[in-house]
Order: sequence, then C-alpha cells, then structure tokens
Amino acid sequence: MMKIFIYIIFFFISFLNISLAEIINVFEFTEKELSELKVRKVRGADAKTIYSLGENENGKFLRAEANNSASGLGKEIEINLDKTPFLNITWKIEKDLKGIVENSKKGHDYAARVFVVKKTGATPLSNRAMNYVFSSNKDIDSYHPSPFTKKSIDYALSTTKENFNEWVTVKVNVKEHFKKFHDLDLDKINGVVIMSDTDNSKLSSLAYYQNIYFSSE
Repeated sequence: MMKIFIYIIFFFISFLNISLAEIINVFEFTEKELSELKVRKVRGADAKTIYSLGENENGKFLRAEANNSASGLGKEIEINLDKTPFLNITWKIEKDLKGIVENSKKGHDYAARVFVVKKTGATPLSNRAMNYVFSSNKDIDSYHPSPFTKKSIDYALSTTKENFNEWVTVKVNVKEHFKKFHDLDLDKINGVVIMSDTDNSKLSSLAYYQNIYFSSE
C-alpha cells in the first residue's frame, strides 16, 4: 500500500513539474495564421515554396514542397531567452536533397530549416541568425557559417542519414548558441522563420513541420 502511495505522489510531482514548465508556441498552423504570415521569396529564386496545412493524431502541421524554389514564412515575435531559452521542433523529411554540398553557394539548400533571428541593425542584412536545419548530408551537431553571410550559422539538429521519412523531435538552447557562435548575450530574439528551399541546387524536396515552440526546460 505504501509503495502505491509513493508512486502516486511521485506521478503527481512529475506532472506538476511538467505543468510549471513555461511554453511559448510560435506557430499555430491554422488557415488564418497561414494567410497572415509574411512570405519572403529569396532574391533570384525562380518560384516560391508551396506551403499547405495538414493534421494528424498529434495535431496540425505545415507541409512544405520546394521545386527549384525558395521562400520563407516569417513571424515577428519576441521571445524572452532568459525565461524560455529552448527551441523545440518536430519535423519530418519525405524527400531529401542527398548529394549536395550544403556549405557551398550552389548547394546551400535545406528541405527543412527554422531561422531564429535577432535584429542587430537597421537592415535585414545586419541581423544575426541561427539557422537550425534538417540536413540531407551532414551529421547532427555539425555547423558552419552560411556561404552567403557569416552572420547566419547553419546548425544541423537532424539529418536524413539517421531519420528519413519519420517524425523526429529536437530541442536546442538558443541563448547558449547565440553566445557561442555570435558572441552575443541575448535576453530576447525578434523573429522566427520557416523555410524550405531548393533554388541553388535546382532540386525538389518535401518536408513537414509541427509543434514549434520555446520552453523554459
């Protein structure tokens, strides 16, 4: 009887800790939100990536189909990194970009990526960014500056070398990464961008995004 009582107490304490963890959802993946998000076509790209909505047993998701195209869905949102430094992403790649050199200008494409942006100047080119990617060729935790700007760091949180055509959930400490890669002690970031692009390699990809949020732990 005592063992059962202790187990019940432990269960409720664990549940309480989960409930107390602060969570800030970035995207809702609704029709209304999709119509309001800022669509940014990459300069020089032939077409925009096609984004559409879907739903499964875990909730709503965003489908991203890129065919020699590049455009992002951006949301201006301030996230307090002192309170919620962890970015959480659930995503899947159904068609990847195997064989490209991702740290080259001709191969700088990702079937799925999520930018976290900090405004550090008057123009977009002055901003700093961590570009969290689902790589088709690199290992997890590999990283390099974008071949187009050193102010954006590509960091592989997932890879199709390990998780192809299956949902995978990742978590990363954004505050620590901005300090490590940009030498910035941030208390907040200003925006988050989803982008699937294949304009440099001229290939096609298919990816899905779900449950993108910041958390306290």
